Amino acid sequence: MTQHHLAPIAFGFLLSGMMSLIVSGIATARAIGLDDGFVPIWLGGWLSSWVVAFPVVLVVAPLARRAVNRLFPPQRA
Repeated sequence: MTQHHLAPIAFGFLLSGMMSLIVSGIATARAIGLDDGFVPIWLGGWLSSWVVAFPVVLVVAPLARRAVNRLFPPQRA
């Protein structure tokens, strides 16, 4: 695989990691509060959610890209 082919996978990896980190942090804080055990519980939740989020992003991103292109077709010169 070339670097060009790996770029969408790397993008999905980083995006899913960051998004799942933020979302799981908010969900954990709402569920248990910011107590002493927050960080280990948050990180455990984050890792398990990232395992799901990464493949989902790889599948859903092209669908979302197509939907956006239908809503906002590229301008022709």
